[in-house]
Amino acid sequence: SRREAPGRRGTALSATRFALADIAPTPWKNGGGATREIACWPAGTGLDSFDWRISVATIAADGAFSVFAGIDRSITLLSGDGVLLHGEHGTHRLDQPLVPFAFDGETPIRATLLGGASEDFNVMTRRGRCRADVKVWRYAVDWPSTPPHAALLLAVQGDWRCAVAGDAPTLLTPGSGLWWSPAAARPAISVQPQPRADDPALLAVMIEHE
Repeated sequence: SRREAPGRRGTALSATRFALADIAPTPWKNGGGATREIACWPAGTGLDSFDWRISVATIAADGAFSVFAGIDRSITLLSGDGVLLHGEHGTHRLDQPLVPFAFDGETPIRATLLGGASEDFNVMTRRGRCRADVKVWRYAVDWPSTPPHAALLLAVQGDWRCAVAGDAPTLLTPGSGLWWSPAAARPAISVQPQPRADDPALLAVMIEHE
């Protein structure tokens, strides 16, 4: 991903634009899949010190999730047959696309494939420092400006027009998006699915720092 210059035509003010296809996957240690990290804050921090982390993972084999003490997690199926998540408090069938599921990172979880490989959207936040709200939008939304909190938009289905206060509109195609760091207040945003989109869907994440 790259930092877009503020005010540049066709970009969103103060945002970083990304495309999943441009992010190199990192294999898991257990060989059960790979992860493409979209954004992590503070920038450059490792898995033991981030405030929040957003990524897309491919689960290609049965296996255990990594344990993250003190981390709240959300997982959303993007594509594929999904998985059955086994935990100490029962099981959850993650087979419905675009339905976020939240769980504690310290809870041991084992995933069993329900068919072929699946692709999932993951949000992790450090408890006590920040919290995330993950939504799926399928219609036009006006998102008011906010104090210095982080945010992310990812087009999943259909093309989306993203208009940001103070800048020219941006077109988000499936697999592309924008994210804003908590370094400055996020401007007001309006998003609208474009015509001829059969089943539009846009993932929206707001991360509020405490």
